[in-house]
Amino acid sequence: MILVIDDDKAIQTSISLLLKQNGYTARCASNPKEANEIIKERTPELVILDMNFSNNSSGTEGLNYLSELKAVVPKIPVILITAWASIPLAIEGIKKGAFDFISKPWENESLLHNIKTAFELTKEPRVGIKRKELDSKYDFTNIVGNSSEILSVLSTVGRVSKTDAPVLILGESGTGKELFAEAIHKNSSRKDAPFIKVNLGGISSSLFESEIFGHVKGAFTDAYNNRKGRFELADNGTIFLDEIGDLDLNSQVKLLRVLQDKTYQVLGESKTRKVNVRVICATNRDLKSMVEKGTFREDLYYRINLITINIPSLTERKSDIPLLVNYFIQTLKSIYNLDNIDVSREAIKWLKNIRFTGNIRELKNLIERTWLISGKNKFEISDFEKALQQTSTPISKENLPPVGALTLEQIEKEMIIKTLERFRGNMSKTAKSLGLSRAALYRRLEKHGLSDFIKAE
Repeated sequence: MILVIDDDKAIQTSISLLLKQNGYTARCASNPKEANEIIKERTPELVILDMNFSNNSSGTEGLNYLSELKAVVPKIPVILITAWASIPLAIEGIKKGAFDFISKPWENESLLHNIKTAFELTKEPRVGIKRKELDSKYDFTNIVGNSSEILSVLSTVGRVSKTDAPVLILGESGTGKELFAEAIHKNSSRKDAPFIKVNLGGISSSLFESEIFGHVKGAFTDAYNNRKGRFELADNGTIFLDEIGDLDLNSQVKLLRVLQDKTYQVLGESKTRKVNVRVICATNRDLKSMVEKGTFREDLYYRINLITINIPSLTERKSDIPLLVNYFIQTLKSIYNLDNIDVSREAIKWLKNIRFTGNIRELKNLIERTWLISGKNKFEISDFEKALQQTSTPISKENLPPVGALTLEQIEKEMIIKTLERFRGNMSKTAKSLGLSRAALYRRLEKHGLSDFIKAE
């Protein structure tokens, strides 16, 4: 049963009719007193709560009753709904335990979507689920791991993927946040629509609107042709906003509008366009701390993290290292057409005790670098130690593989990887060292499938 609490009889009738038409049972109350009587009879599964029950339009009545409601039925999701929409009010409600916030007049489809999402995300997660069972229900291709930590994340990803809820993925650099974002898309109802990846750390403030929303010919100097923005390209699909913590405050304001209203304006165009996208964001930064310092907008923070997924570091899932090593070895065999390549048991144990600050990405690069340097078919501890010693050494002809061992493109890729590691992912220093512009470096990273290396400087 869904309980609708609103002092307007027309609103009660409208929402209850919508709910009944879509298979839900609804009951209505005009004020907290009536609502409490209904709750005594039967505990609702969800509450739609108006923010005001009199001529007072401050919203304090709704907020006060929300606190009372959460004290009585803490696990019941509450969707706030009000004609006096304000972001500070929405944030205050969410802080007090509300699931989400919708303003009047609402769109029926949007309200139904929020209800469905609330039901899905407030289900009790299963304990002790196995990887085999998860793989039978979802497509988790390329996500390697069988530890309890990774199984918990995958279980959440599976549940979240069924909804259109905005997701914030947190984790250290190199933990594979993009892979998990793609898994959410692949297991959603939008899987046949575009999955558009945007690295916000690689977009300057001056180009933000053009890149994200597009521009028309003549909108600014050098705008010689119309250009579609990333949101338009992602329409009906999913947009993945990586490095959201790198976005400057001015750009945050521009992004907030499209996330709230699902509308945007192409640069140089006066009309407003609508867009239907699922938004997934990721960062390795502490956004809560940034909100407190005033470097990240609080309203944007609460708009992007209806659900938060924390990706464990490799240190937290050491039991997965043998599986990851085997996966990267098989990848090497496939890419370079190798017949036999292996890692000794002693070396596997040794790798499990290494602190990989770059996480899975660093482990992957170590495997590849060890093969390039050693030239062996079976890696021992000494081979990995030698490769690690050369991680931060300048690139020279002595570090390069034998002539004919790699194609020119493969050598270029390895050179970029080595330089990125040498400068700890600093894009400006890496580009300068390679004699490239930042834009040219980004193009090469995309070309070689190394876009996950792009990170905050």
